Amino acid sequence: MAVLSIRTIGDPVLRTEAKPVDEVTEKTEGLIKNMQDTMYDASGVGLAAPQIGISKRVIVVDVGEGPLALINPEIVESSGSEIDEEGCLSIPNENGNVERAARVVVDALDSDGREVEIEAEGLLARVLQHEIDHLEGILFVDKVE
Repeated sequence: MAVLSIRTIGDPVLRTEAKPVDEVTEKTEGLIKNMQDTMYDASGVGLAAPQIGISKRVIVVDVGEGPLALINPEIVESSGSEIDEEGCLSIPNENGNVERAARVVVDALDSDGREVEIEAEGLLARVLQHEIDHLEGILFVDKVE
């Protein structure tokens, strides 16, 4: 597919709430493939559609367990608390400690348009929260302790 340009802090799309995906189509599947290619090319573990300039509620994640694509993801449950260092492909060369829930449950659609529920802890939970924040126009630097 294609490696796309990653938008960086200061680009208004990163501060805009992303729009829901009404229907999973071939275009959505192409977006997911391009996002995965872009994430892997940048050596990232997650990417949200606004980071490539597309204001849609789509994220891709790979924390070493294989790629995961979620459409219209929503955190429906969270518990615990952990502070750890984060960075972001849209904010190069910046890191900071961020408090996140230790465990989350996320409801979403998968790339086939099927409803899925993801229960996550550790790095996966952190990355899901980070990427879902992007869909709300929130950047990790807003939460740095």
